[in-house]
Amino acid sequence: MADVRLPARERAAQAGVVLIAALVLGVLVGGRLPDLAPITRRLLRAGVVLLGLQLSLPQLLALGPGILLAAVVTVGVTFAGTVWLGRCLGLPRGLCVLVAGGFSICGASAIAAVASERDEEHVATGVALVTLFGTLTMIALPLLGASPEWIGLSVHEVAQVAAAAPAGGLATAMAVKLSRVALLAPVAALANRRRGPVVPLFLLGFLAMVAVRSADLLPPAAVDVARTSTTVLFAAAMFGLGTAVRPKSLLATGPRALLLGLLATLLVCSVGYLSLRVV
Repeated sequence: MADVRLPARERAAQAGVVLIAALVLGVLVGGRLPDLAPITRRLLRAGVVLLGLQLSLPQLLALGPGILLAAVVTVGVTFAGTVWLGRCLGLPRGLCVLVAGGFSICGASAIAAVASERDEEHVATGVALVTLFGTLTMIALPLLGASPEWIGLSVHEVAQVAAAAPAGGLATAMAVKLSRVALLAPVAALANRRRGPVVPLFLLGFLAMVAVRSADLLPPAAVDVARTSTTVLFAAAMFGLGTAVRPKSLLATGPRALLLGLLATLLVCSVGYLSLRVV
């Protein structure tokens, strides 16, 4: 297990650093560049499509009905609860939905999936929140002695789960995390039901990639290339999102947005833990 685990941790750390650096760089140079929103949107959606190659249905079914039910409960309660909390804090509904998607499912990729063109001004804020609080959760849960299942149900990003999983529990934590990722398409479809197609085309692409991986049609080397390509696409998109950040508007919602991120993190960790105890 050690030989497999170290590369996974290194990839997770590298991916996290690259995404954060790209976002910060975009913020720093944003005022000097033209509008990158159209290409950023395409990059994010392409990354979501390739993310499907990390998800295998046989792997999910092997978890058993109890864990799968816990994943559904955790995602559903966290999503609905985060939207409600955000509205109580007086935050825009678009931002509330993006934070809910990112914290309940799979970070930046979920934010990209649930975002509409009208929400683009909030995407960078949502990504910054999910990066910050996902990193804090990644550090805190191992210190609390969290099980692989709890980590998989609670930590925000796929890469962060790989970094946080305890010794010998990497495969379990990743499988549980991917059970949350599997809910990306239905949740995004519900979030977008009043904004466009019931299932956006890029989500159909995500499902198609899940089918390809489940049918074992690609060699492991191709899956690794796809994983790297996903990181590259999201990094490029993070740069584009950073260029759209306007410090004045960010400062206006900053304290309330940070509070929402904290509350959403506590919610997903609590629901994940309790759902495991019940099932």
